[in-house]
Amino acid sequence: MLYLSFPVTMFWISNQAEYFEEYIVKRKREIFPPDEKMHRKELEDFKERMRDWKERRLLKRMAFDEAEKE
Repeated sequence: MLYLSFPVTMFWISNQAEYFEEYIVKRKREIFPPDEKMHRKELEDFKERMRDWKERRLLKRMAFDEAEKE
């Protein structure tokens, strides 16, 4: 009896709308917060700085390699 009641009980609990609203939706909002324009702007600025840094590093490496060949 216990063997069958556990899965049925878990299925019943997980299909409760109140449980879904309170736990799942709240947890999702914690993990994936709504987009805030300021945070998005900071992230885009950071990405741009990293692209510039990588490009400068690559150009320096290419210039160094060409200088070694000569």
